[in-house]
Amino acid sequence: MEDETIMTDTTTAIDADRELKAKHRATWAQGNYAAVASDLIPSLGPVLVDAAAITTGDRVLDVAAGTGNAAIPAAERGAQVIASDLTPELLDIGKGIARDRGVDLEWVVADAEALPFETASFDVVVSCVGAMFAPHHQRTADELVRVCRPGGRIGLISWTPEGFIGRMFATLKPYAPPPPPGAQPPPLWGNEAHVESLFGEQVRDLHAERRAVRIDHFERPEDFLGYFKANYGPTIGVYRSLAATPERAAALDAELVSLAAAFSAGTEGAMDWEYLLVTMHRK
Repeated sequence: MEDETIMTDTTTAIDADRELKAKHRATWAQGNYAAVASDLIPSLGPVLVDAAAITTGDRVLDVAAGTGNAAIPAAERGAQVIASDLTPELLDIGKGIARDRGVDLEWVVADAEALPFETASFDVVVSCVGAMFAPHHQRTADELVRVCRPGGRIGLISWTPEGFIGRMFATLKPYAPPPPPGAQPPPLWGNEAHVESLFGEQVRDLHAERRAVRIDHFERPEDFLGYFKANYGPTIGVYRSLAATPERAAALDAELVSLAAAFSAGTEGAMDWEYLLVTMHRK
C-alpha cells in the first residue's frame, strides 16, 4: 500500500508539472513577445553577450531564448549557438529573424528545469530575461550549472523586484489566479542575495550589477497599457482571467497606468527599467 501511495503521489506530481509547463507555453505563445523583444529591449541581448565575453568558437547555450535576443548576437560573434525555449512558437519566429540577419544557429524546444543536453557540454550558458520565468528557481540554477563545463561562463539578465517590470508583476499578482504550489516569483532572480543562494558553491567569481534599459517607446502611460495588453503574454493572461469581472479589469488598468506614470515622471515619457546583470564561472 505504501508503494502504491508513493507511485500515486509521483504520478500526480508529474501530471501537475506537465500541466504547469503547458500553461507556461500557452502564456508566452499568446500576444506578440517578438515585438516586445525587438521594440523595447533589443539592446539587452548584446549587453549579455558582451558581459559573458562570447567570442568565435565558443559553444553557447541560450536558455529560455525566446526569439533569440541573446542567441542571435552570440551567433553573429562567431559562436556555435543553441537557442532553447519551452515555447516553439517563439523559436519559429527566431528562426526567421536569424535567417534575415544571415546567421546560422540551432533551435531546440527545451524546459529550463530539465535541459536535454549533456553535462558540461557548453563553454557559455546565458539567459536574457528568460530563465527567470521558470517556476522552480533552484532546479533552473542547477541545470544552468550542470550543462556548463568547469571553468565555463554563465551570464544572466533578470528584471529586479524594485524595477518597473518587477513592480508590474507585483501589481498584477492580486488580480491573477494563484500560482501553483512551489512556484517562485520571477523577479526574485533580480535579487543579488537570492541569486547567490541559488548558485552557492557551484560557481566562483559571481558578479552582480544593477543596470537599467531606457524605454522611450510610449508617449503616454496609457500607450504602455495598451501595448502590454495586446503583446505581453503574462499581462494578456491576467486580463483574460478577469473577463467576467470588468470592474476588476478597470481597477487593474488604473493601477498599471499609475505605475507607468510614476516611472516616466520627469523623463519626458521615457522609463528606465532596472535589471540585474550577473556573470559567474562554474567551478
